[in-house]
Amino acid sequence: MPASNAGDDASGFSAEERAAMKERAAELRAEGKKGAKKADGLQDVLDAIAKMAPVDRELAERVHVTITATAPGLSPKTWYGMPAYANEDGKVVVFFQDAGKFKYRYSTLGFQEAANLDDGDLWPVSYALQAWTPEVEKKVIDLVTAAIS
Repeated sequence: MPASNAGDDASGFSAEERAAMKERAAELRAEGKKGAKKADGLQDVLDAIAKMAPVDRELAERVHVTITATAPGLSPKTWYGMPAYANEDGKVVVFFQDAGKFKYRYSTLGFQEAANLDDGDLWPVSYALQAWTPEVEKKVIDLVTAAIS
């Protein structure tokens, strides 16, 4: 989704989006132990995003929406306190690191070993992320799609 659809205001998720995510978390908990674990992971990610500075939070929310829409088979969880998305084996495929975490000048979208991004003897596994644009969204979709292929 383009940044203009990010929510009712510049702060990120709309009230409807937040309500829908809470409903999905409740559904997962109702499914039992495995569903409860997924619901807890989702809530942990949403809590981690909520603690970020406004600029980082807006990026993290867009990353979250894009990854969960592009790769619904990945499970949200926190990884070293960062929003991350794991495959069915529980291995982190992609994560978001906010700029404030280590006082960097940019946020980072990173990929772990479980991501299928190999391209010869050298390939990027981490991307600086400063703003959300339609071009950035397309690149993230392409990377996530490749990572889970």
